[in-house]
Amino acid sequence: MKQIFHQIVSSLMALLLMASTVSWTVDKHICMGRVMDISLFSHADDCGMDMDMETSCCDDESFTVQGQDNLKISFENFELDQHAFLTSFVQTYFQLFEVELEQPSSFIAYNPPPLIRDVQVLDQTFLI
Repeated sequence: MKQIFHQIVSSLMALLLMASTVSWTVDKHICMGRVMDISLFSHADDCGMDMDMETSCCDDESFTVQGQDNLKISFENFELDQHAFLTSFVQTYFQLFEVELEQPSSFIAYNPPPLIRDVQVLDQTFLI
């Protein structure tokens, strides 16, 4: 479930990045105050009426949404707080995946008392 959620979120982020970097152009053809055709990335089709006359009832509108061009991140222009955040983030992230092979033991120097008699066998009490 976690892997599927991760794939969905990463796909949505990729689509958001693509949508923010692409320039969008929308053309509309308006005839007698009504929108007749809308088109993305190309010119809108006309309604078939002549637009050469001076008193034409048709009008074309278009607007463009410019995408981002400055997506290159420069690693030379970091400030001190950004350096501190980046180093602490990397350090804590990599510590999540470290595997400790030997568990620390606080009773290494402890010697158990000598076993003089086996109480369970003498009293005949066993957990079953």
